[in-house]
Amino acid sequence: MSVCPPLGMESHRVEADQLLTSSMSHHRYGPQRARLNIQASGDEDDLNGGAWCGNPLEKDHWIELDARTLTEFTGVITQGRDDPLENDYVTSYYVAFSNDSREWTVLHDGYTDWLFFGNSDKHTPAMAQFVEPVVARYIRILPQSWNGTMCMRMEVMGCPVPGDTYQSQNEVMPRDYLDYTHHSYLQMETLMKSISDECPNITRLYSLGQSSKGLQIYAMEYSSKPGVHEKGEPEFRYTAGYHGNEALGRELLLILMQYLCKEHKDGNPRVRRLVEGTRIHLVPSVNPDGHVKASERGSELGSWTLGHWTEEGHDIFQNFPDLNNIFWDAEDKGMVPKLTPNHHVPIPEGYLAENGPLAVETRALISWMESHPFVLGANLQGGERMVTYPFDMQTHGYPEENYGYNQETHGYHQENYEEEIRMVEDQSLFRWLAISYASTHRTMTNTYRGGCHTEDPTGRMGIVNRAKWKPIPGSMNDFSYLHTNAFELSIFLGCDKFPHQSELLREWEHNREALLTLIEQVHRGIKGIVRDKEGNPILNATVSVEGVNHDVTTGEAGDYWRLLNPGEYHVTAHADGYSSSTRLCVVGFEAGATLCNFELTKSNWNRIKEIMALHGNKPIRLLNPGGRSRYVSHGNSGRYIVSNQIPVNNGKLANRSRFRRLRLMRLRRLRQQRLLAAKMTTTVLPPTTTMLSTTAAVPTTVSPTESTTAWYDYWMFTDLPEENTTQLETEITDSLDSNYTYGFDDY
Repeated sequence: MSVCPPLGMESHRVEADQLLTSSMSHHRYGPQRARLNIQASGDEDDLNGGAWCGNPLEKDHWIELDARTLTEFTGVITQGRDDPLENDYVTSYYVAFSNDSREWTVLHDGYTDWLFFGNSDKHTPAMAQFVEPVVARYIRILPQSWNGTMCMRMEVMGCPVPGDTYQSQNEVMPRDYLDYTHHSYLQMETLMKSISDECPNITRLYSLGQSSKGLQIYAMEYSSKPGVHEKGEPEFRYTAGYHGNEALGRELLLILMQYLCKEHKDGNPRVRRLVEGTRIHLVPSVNPDGHVKASERGSELGSWTLGHWTEEGHDIFQNFPDLNNIFWDAEDKGMVPKLTPNHHVPIPEGYLAENGPLAVETRALISWMESHPFVLGANLQGGERMVTYPFDMQTHGYPEENYGYNQETHGYHQENYEEEIRMVEDQSLFRWLAISYASTHRTMTNTYRGGCHTEDPTGRMGIVNRAKWKPIPGSMNDFSYLHTNAFELSIFLGCDKFPHQSELLREWEHNREALLTLIEQVHRGIKGIVRDKEGNPILNATVSVEGVNHDVTTGEAGDYWRLLNPGEYHVTAHADGYSSSTRLCVVGFEAGATLCNFELTKSNWNRIKEIMALHGNKPIRLLNPGGRSRYVSHGNSGRYIVSNQIPVNNGKLANRSRFRRLRLMRLRRLRQQRLLAAKMTTTVLPPTTTMLSTTAAVPTTVSPTESTTAWYDYWMFTDLPEENTTQLETEITDSLDSNYTYGFDDY
C-alpha cells in the first residue's frame, strides 16, 4: 500500500482550529504546539512550547485532528518534545477514527486494539503505517505510555477522497514539462546536464569546487554569452542547500533551471529579457554531503537537524569571516572611511588557510564570490516563511552557545539579547528588495496565523532584520555586503524544510513570480563605466554615493552597478592616480538602471611617488593651487609625511609663517635700497632739515654708497619671539590648520 502525503501539520496547512486536545499542562503547551518539528522558544512565559503536553492530573489523554473532509488515513508520525533540558516523548499509543467527532472506533487488528509503538528519543520522528487505509473525517491519537511528561508532536498522513469538492477548489494545475520530484545527488547531476544539453546557447554547467567528501558543488549559468562577463551586464545569484535538510530551496532552483530553459525556447518575452540582459547563476546544493545524509531518512522522517551541518560539523551559512566587528570597531574610532574602507573589508589573515576555521565549502563560495562581479543575490533556506536582510548580527557578536542552532539542544533557544543593533547603510534599499520578494509570494505576507514556531516576527510584512529576529555572527549576508559589491538576502521558504514531493508543485507556484521579480531588481539604481581620458577602463575605481557610507568598485571592464531607490544622488568616482569626478545621477521609478558614466583625469600623485623614490624619499617641495608650499619627507615609520613647514639644517621644522614674514621683509629692504641707489646716480640729495617747534633742526645726509640698516631689520632679527619648531606631521588637505600622518599608498 502506498503512503499518502502529510496533511500539513508541519507546513501549517492544517490550521490551529482543526486541532483539539483532552487537556494541556500549561498555556504554552496547547494543541497548536503539536506540529511536527516545531521549535520551542527560550522564554518560559510565552505561548511557544516545544510540544503539546497533557495535564499530568488527567488519566486519559488524546489529540484530535479534523481533516474537514473525508480522507483516506494511511499513517501517523510522532515526535517528542523540543526542550533543551527535558526528555519527554510518547512510547506507545492507540489511533481512533470518527465521522462526527462523537462516536469513535479504535483501530484494531481483528482481535484487539492495535497498540502502536512510538518514539525512543525526543528528536527523531517515528512513523506508524496502517495495514489498510481508513476513510474518515476525524482522527485521534491516544497516548498510552511515555517517557517523562506526556508530550508529543505529530504529523498525519492522508489522501483526500477523490471527487471531493473541497479539494478541487484548492488544487494546483501542474505544468507538464517540469519535474516536480525530489532528486538525489546523482539525479540532480543528471538533470542539470540534460538542461545544459537542451539549451547550450544560454547555459553553462560548472562547479564551484568540492565538498569535504569530494562531491561537486554544481552551478548553472544563464546568459546570452555563457561563460563570459559582458560589459554592462549585471550578475545575479541564487544559492540553496546550505543546510542539507532544507531541500525545498534545492528543488525550487532545479525547477527554475527547467523553467528558464524551456520558456526561453518558447519565446517567453520576460524570460528572454532576463536571460539576455542578466548573467544568472543558480547553485542548488551548497552542502551536498548534508543533503545525502538527510535524504536517506526522507522528507518526513528526518529530524530538524539531520544533515543540517557539513560532514566536518560546519554550518556553512554562518561560517564566513566575521568582518562586522572589525568594521564596527574602526567605525567607532572614526577611522571609516579615511583609514578603513567602508567596503571590501579585507579578510583577516589565516581565515583562508586549509587548516583555518572555514569549511572547504565556505572557501569555495568565497573564491566564487570574489571572482564574479555579483550585484545582487539571495540564499534559499527553510524552517520559517519570511525574507531577512542584514545586518545579521548585533554588535560584538555572541558566545557560541547563545546564537543560532545549538547542536546539543537541536534548535533555537536564545532570544534575550542585550547587544546593540547596527543598521546597515542601505537599509531602505534592503527593505525594498525584501518586500519585492515577500509581496509577490502568494502566502508570505499572510501571517495572521503567526509564524512557524512563534508569533509572527515580521509584523505582518513578511520581512525582518535578521539581527532583530535571531542574530548570528559570520553570516554570508554580512560578509557579502562588507567584502564584495553584492547585496544578499535570506529567503525562508516555509515551515517544512523537507516537504513531501506532492508539495513541490504548490511551492513552485507560490514562489515562481517572486523568484523572477527579485532577479529583475538587479536592474535597479545606477550603472556605468569608469574610463580615463583615452577611453581605457579603470579597474577597482571606487564609486561613492553622497549620504551613503558604503561604496562599490568597478570590475575589469571598468563597469559598475549601484543598487539605489528612486531619487537624486550626487555620485563620485575616484581611483588611484586619477582626479575624482562627481555628477548628479537621477534614479526614476521606471524599469531599468540609470546610466552614469565617468571619465577621470590622471593626477600627479603617481609621479610624485616616482620622484620621491628616485631621490631616496628625501624631502621635496609640493606646490598647491593656493600658492602655498608643502614639504614631503619620509618618516621613521615608513610613511610619507606632508607638512606645511620647511625642513632646516638641524633637522627640525621652522615655523612657515615666520619664514614667510622674514622673506617679505628682506625683499622690501632690497627694493628700497635699489630705489635709493637709482636716485643717487643722477643727483646728490642736499641735506634735509626738519624744523620742529620745540627743537633745533638736525641735518641728515644720505650717501649713495653708504650701507644703511633700516629700523625694521634690527626688530626682524632680534625682537622676534622664540617659537616652538616642533610640529605635528600633517596630511595633504585643503586646510593647512590640521595635522595628520599621511601615506601615499593609502590615497
